Amino acid sequence: MMQKIVLVLISISLFTLSTIHAQEDQDSTLVQFSGMVLDGSDDNLYPIPFANILIKEDARGTYSEMNGFFSIVAKKGDVVSFSAIGYKAVDFVIPDSLEENRYSIVQLMSPDTINLPETIVFPWPSRDHFKLEFLAMDVKDQMQERAIENLAQKSLRKMIEEVPYDGDENADYYLRKEAQSYYYIGQTPPMNIFSPVAWKQFFDAWKRGDFKKKKEDDK
Repeated sequence: MMQKIVLVLISISLFTLSTIHAQEDQDSTLVQFSGMVLDGSDDNLYPIPFANILIKEDARGTYSEMNGFFSIVAKKGDVVSFSAIGYKAVDFVIPDSLEENRYSIVQLMSPDTINLPETIVFPWPSRDHFKLEFLAMDVKDQMQERAIENLAQKSLRKMIEEVPYDGDENADYYLRKEAQSYYYIGQTPPMNIFSPVAWKQFFDAWKRGDFKKKKEDDK
């Protein structure tokens, strides 16, 4: 019985020693890999935020923060890929002869310009369909007269006065009025009666007969 207990203890001791030795060997290959990802197109060296840092062998990675800094646990000899939108991808090999468990670099990336082909959008499936539909159009004199009438200054001015603002236009008008009120806060706003621009607009409207038209409409 005593011999069995001794054998069990020896087996447990050997297994524990082998496990610790394996962990030490594994930890010796790990390295805290960190650094900065910068734009190397000029001497300013701007940081590149949210650049992708990928360890190819393990298919895991991280990304750089707003100041271009990154940090990740890797193994000696790993191939690390750096990529970002608008930049050329770069691969870096962590040296396998490192004696310490920390390694830092400054990775420079160069911009990558991509020229996209010209795209022309048509409401028809192809240029031939567009040609057939265009040639088949029935443009009568009545349609031309209607188009000229719709583009007349009188009609356009009427539409401007009658068509209400949409949400974006209302918000823009409100913000402009608020900015104007903040500009003159604490002081008396200038009166348009002393503005030469306002006088010119008044005389131009008088010559066009804008006030006369308003009186006729009131009647």
